[in-house]
Amino acid sequence: MHFIDSIVFAFKEILNFKTMKFALISGILVTVFWIFVAYMFWGNIISFTALFLDLVPFSMIRSNGAWMLSSFLWFNLVLITSTLIFAFLGSIILNSVSKAKYSSFSIIIAILSALFWAVVWFFKGSYIYAQFLQLMTWLPFETIEKGMSNLIGAYFVYSLIIVSIVFVVSAFSQPFLKSVNEKYYPYDKIIENNEIKSIEYTIKDTAIFILASIILFPLFFIPVVNFIIQVSLWVWLMKDTYVFDNASLLIKDDDVDKLKEHKKAFFGLAIISSLFNFIPVFNVFGPVFGELSMFYYIKNINLK
Repeated sequence: MHFIDSIVFAFKEILNFKTMKFALISGILVTVFWIFVAYMFWGNIISFTALFLDLVPFSMIRSNGAWMLSSFLWFNLVLITSTLIFAFLGSIILNSVSKAKYSSFSIIIAILSALFWAVVWFFKGSYIYAQFLQLMTWLPFETIEKGMSNLIGAYFVYSLIIVSIVFVVSAFSQPFLKSVNEKYYPYDKIIENNEIKSIEYTIKDTAIFILASIILFPLFFIPVVNFIIQVSLWVWLMKDTYVFDNASLLIKDDDVDKLKEHKKAFFGLAIISSLFNFIPVFNVFGPVFGELSMFYYIKNINLK
């Protein structure tokens, strides 16, 4: 029951204007920084990704290229749909509702756009993939290799953005979570002198994330398997960070080991948080959702 309540709580709090502003500022600053870095060093990034492609059979490159193009098309359609809705209805709605509700409306539109195209891909995804696969068959190898190098380079930069947002949100989690606690639990005191240091887990899991991504790189060219591996890596990156960010404020040092009894719930919440990364723009809310859902869950479980 606490698991479902934690999800509902996190979604509800994300629609709060102050929470949304915190997520957007964190996400936008990190994204702009890495886009600038990518612009300055794009040639080096492409050369780096090309080295990995030389290790992968051409049949896998062609198959995964079709899958990545299909995913890229889905991302763009979600963005275009959301943009068109805002363009035609945004001004009307802005004049009718408050700024806070308009922010909530923006999130809802992004989710509905993603769900709509997800349904289309569920029924027609295999057909779209087949068309891209046929296109990859017609194109020369050099063209495919260059295109894949660019796509993988974009994925590499996107991964850096996600890792950095997790770091930034974690770094500012204490004042953020304290404000949430004061809002919903004004009579519950925060633990100020805990020895729990979430940054240690964040650094460790980030190192494992990077190493595992390199080792498992060839498997990213196998459809479905690449989805499972990607989610697993994101969960590994996020779970401990979110749990210990909250534990450092809510749990006494002596009770930390008792959290292991709830590891399935933590994994489930981390999986849901990681799924935000598959929705363009909306991915900036994933770390904040993770922090909030873990906050509510840890706050309401009985560790005695």
